[in-house]
Amino acid sequence: MKLYITGGGTGGHVTPGLAIARYFEQKHPDTVVRFAGSARGIENKLVPREGYPLDTIEIIGLSRSMSPKGLAHNLKAARLAVSAVGKAKKLLREARPDCVIGCGGYASFAVVRAAQQMGIPTVLLEVNALPGKVTQMLAKKADRVLVCFEQAEMLLGGGDKVVVTGAPVRGEILSADRKKARARFGLSEDDQLVVSFWGSMGAKYMNEHMAGTIALECKNNVPYRHVHASGAAARDWMPRLAEEQGAALREHPNIELTEYIYDMADRMAAADLIVCRAGAATMGELCMLGRPALLVPSPFVAENHQEKNARALEQAGGCRVLLEKDASPQRLYDEIGELLSDRERLRQMGRDATRLAAHDASEKIYREIMQAVRERQK
Repeated sequence: MKLYITGGGTGGHVTPGLAIARYFEQKHPDTVVRFAGSARGIENKLVPREGYPLDTIEIIGLSRSMSPKGLAHNLKAARLAVSAVGKAKKLLREARPDCVIGCGGYASFAVVRAAQQMGIPTVLLEVNALPGKVTQMLAKKADRVLVCFEQAEMLLGGGDKVVVTGAPVRGEILSADRKKARARFGLSEDDQLVVSFWGSMGAKYMNEHMAGTIALECKNNVPYRHVHASGAAARDWMPRLAEEQGAALREHPNIELTEYIYDMADRMAAADLIVCRAGAATMGELCMLGRPALLVPSPFVAENHQEKNARALEQAGGCRVLLEKDASPQRLYDEIGELLSDRERLRQMGRDATRLAAHDASEKIYREIMQAVRERQK
């Protein structure tokens, strides 16, 4: 089986593709996988690190602005899209995949569109409750559209080719063991660990606020441990900003600032509370691990889909939602402290989150992809 997986821009459009690749390799060790994405997205770090080849295509997303600048941007985007489809066809002729899998983000548009024009089976994976524009544009000609929320199934019009599978979860998440992870990080039964991150690329506004929260934690000598991943963009300035606000990080080894958490599965498994955005891939991992969370949805994503994702988990009892406009350094500090103060509530939130876990998502996705290929071969 030859798979060509495309998607990128953010970790939420890359990690599901990596999970699919690994699952196919488990089922069929001779599976050949290539990825495609943009030259500027997080896929340029994550995909090569997992050992897969990555083809890059220059393409940009559309602007919602109707200003002269916005219209000029969209004109450029349209020109790039046309040339990108041409380049994608060349790449597909060389790779000769049995199936092209689009995991979302504007980076996936050209490859999936090219595959559809070439008669190659295409499967779309939509991890958000509200389908993105790329999914909406490509769904009609796709062989399968796999979704993680029933709401997405309804918005895409249902039908036999729209299937609710849940989000695929990386093998590291599935195999993560909380007891072993906590032992690895030297955590006793009484110790508490907070893990926070704002997405694979970071978020300037929220990192500024988290710098203030970390300063408050230092000033108040909090007893818990806190690991925060700033992302590449804030790697240099965030520690300085925290220290300018009174965070004596060298004197508080229980508080750690890092660019990226590469052992995220173990960190999340060991955590007592996770503070993060509400991307669907991350939420799927929270549910699979049964970890309580304080979610701060990004308000800058299409149709506010992160808040819709977060509210679905909040309604089930698995998280608390704090809107970005309310997420001041003091409020973040207070919310973290309040949640950690009630250990039984945290345990119940974890149990509630687990009830939403899609334990067989990867198998369902595998079967649907295989069926889509078989149907084209008839």
